[in-house]
Amino acid sequence: MQKRIQKAFSLKGEIIIPPDKSISHRAIICASLAKGNSIIKNFSTGKDPHSTLNICKNLGVEIEFKTNSELIIKSCGTFNQYSSALDCGNSGTTMRLMAGVLAGQNFNSVLIGDKSLSQRPMKRIIKPLSMMGAKIETNEFKAPLKITGTNLQPINYISELSSAQVKSCVLLAGLNIEGKTTFTEPYVSRNHTEILLKHMGANISTSNTSVSIEKSELSPIDINIFGDISSAAYFIAAGLIVPDSEIILKNVGLNPTRTGILTIAEKMGANIEIIDKKEILGEVVGDLKIKYSELQGTIIEGEIIPQLIDEIPIIAVLATQAKGTTIIKDAQDLRNKESDRISTVVTELKKLGANIQETPDGMIIEGKTELIGNCEIETYHDHRLAMSMFVAGLLCKKEILINGFEWVDISFPEFEKLFETLA
Repeated sequence: MQKRIQKAFSLKGEIIIPPDKSISHRAIICASLAKGNSIIKNFSTGKDPHSTLNICKNLGVEIEFKTNSELIIKSCGTFNQYSSALDCGNSGTTMRLMAGVLAGQNFNSVLIGDKSLSQRPMKRIIKPLSMMGAKIETNEFKAPLKITGTNLQPINYISELSSAQVKSCVLLAGLNIEGKTTFTEPYVSRNHTEILLKHMGANISTSNTSVSIEKSELSPIDINIFGDISSAAYFIAAGLIVPDSEIILKNVGLNPTRTGILTIAEKMGANIEIIDKKEILGEVVGDLKIKYSELQGTIIEGEIIPQLIDEIPIIAVLATQAKGTTIIKDAQDLRNKESDRISTVVTELKKLGANIQETPDGMIIEGKTELIGNCEIETYHDHRLAMSMFVAGLLCKKEILINGFEWVDISFPEFEKLFETLA
């Protein structure tokens, strides 16, 4: 699908940010592992969380939609073997988390994905799972994953990479193992899995950058999922860089392991106010008031990178409108996403007239730059790149065409409609 984007002269209004995708994945998995009935309200409409949901249904969990976004999960706390391959679609979260769950089952499984997911690295989860005794066959550590269910052993794993997906994979594998499994990472990555497992009664503890889990039975949950800050990021950026803009984003998750974009934006001089702050099931939630701001370049590196790894494409757009130099470092894992997000972001922003250079682990952006447009943009099957280029198009002097815009539906089907309410 090709999408035409024209310059916006201001953005005004108030919108409710759609449900958090990361928590939707984890809620459906953990509820499926709990014996009894759980209720999940405000479940994500994105295709990725529905890949996780469909796999849990295929494994024998009874899942009923009361409304388009409210689910009842009825589970006996165990899974049954599925006769065919389990399709993860485009979702790396689904594949990596379910690999941890399935490795310790008493049956065999096969996890497959689409063409894009089948090119993404799985060695990062296969290494710790193999240390636990898992038996997983792959083609050069890529999908499909052929998992032979077996009894696993606890490990003390020190990861070279800060990754919520790897951490969650190991924790979910350790949930059914006698003894203590510990995962240590260089910096704390998003911790939704730990928070949810603790809320459901798991024997789990954290210390600095380490988290440990022992064999636990989970209790059912009732959870109302709040807005996804990764989805809010596009509106945050647009509100800051489209002149004469003022918007309010309602019900946004503000977990400190996810708010790196707010930290960086404020460092750049952004006018952002948090209002109506509260706590829901151990997670911080609030509304964000965003106003157009004159921004300054900055350096983004080190321990904040795991807090904003998904937001770097839109931060790059933000940086084109900041005076001076913005340098993004330590983000080499961007090359292993739905696309090589370092290369693709640089390539597509250059088409628009941005002064941006690729580096091995990030990029260097000089601003403030007038974006010209009058070109076609490629999305490389990458939903976050598509949405970032949409926001860039709102600044362009001439219209742009975005090819493959349908990939936005992977995570954010409501994206365009919400922007239309602000125009």
